[in-house]
Amino acid sequence: MAIPSVLQESLHDPVFWARYTFAHEEGPGADRLGDLEDLLNNDDDDDDDDADEDSADSSLDVAFEVGDGHEVVLSIDASTDSYSLGITTPDLAEPAELGWDDLAHWHPHALRWAELDLICRAIAARNPRLQHPGAPLALLCRFAAVFDDDDVDRAVAAVDEAYAALRPPHWKGYWPCGADWLERADFRGEKVTWQRDEAGNLWAHQDDADRDDEPFYSTRLGPDTGDGFPHVPLRAVLNAATATVGDPPESAGRQAG
Repeated sequence: MAIPSVLQESLHDPVFWARYTFAHEEGPGADRLGDLEDLLNNDDDDDDDDADEDSADSSLDVAFEVGDGHEVVLSIDASTDSYSLGITTPDLAEPAELGWDDLAHWHPHALRWAELDLICRAIAARNPRLQHPGAPLALLCRFAAVFDDDDVDRAVAAVDEAYAALRPPHWKGYWPCGADWLERADFRGEKVTWQRDEAGNLWAHQDDADRDDEPFYSTRLGPDTGDGFPHVPLRAVLNAATATVGDPPESAGRQAG
């Protein structure tokens, strides 16, 4: 599936990215907004005036196919600053949610970096117009985090390249960067450990008593917790992506703690 035209146009708009990354709400990059800050404040005033109107045009779903009917689905609700990540498989009647990001009770950290990289490479293989690094990585990176055993420099460079690919020529003002992403995604030294069971399910646990600072907000808990994280569909999506790009079977999830 192609990116809808209304979103495609927004991908080259710094105001869109200031909202999407929460820079407009003192998130990473807020100190670089410059003149955009007044424009964003005016937009917020307009949003308040239109609060009772239908906001359906600010919500959309973007489905990225990774192979064999398996998709990663990004849901955007700009009116509420809410974004969620889901997956679909041929066996699912509707998308299964992996995580969400908002300004209230966020649980965005659904993927490991290697998994996101695999997914984006598969998207590019299925649709060469969606290059990697490019728009899919720029949009989906908010749902991935990095840990002690990740190549963080490589990850940040890829996110930087994804954002840069969308930046309008000659634009010198605010634009998101890899360092902004890392500020919310860096869990090195935060006592997050990864475990894998015999079925191949991978999940994280953070030792709250021993962590230094950042809480790890994720729904990716163990299969025996009963919290409903879609481990089996996620494995199916990663397997489909692996088949698409031709990686060895364990390449996407080998970075287990």
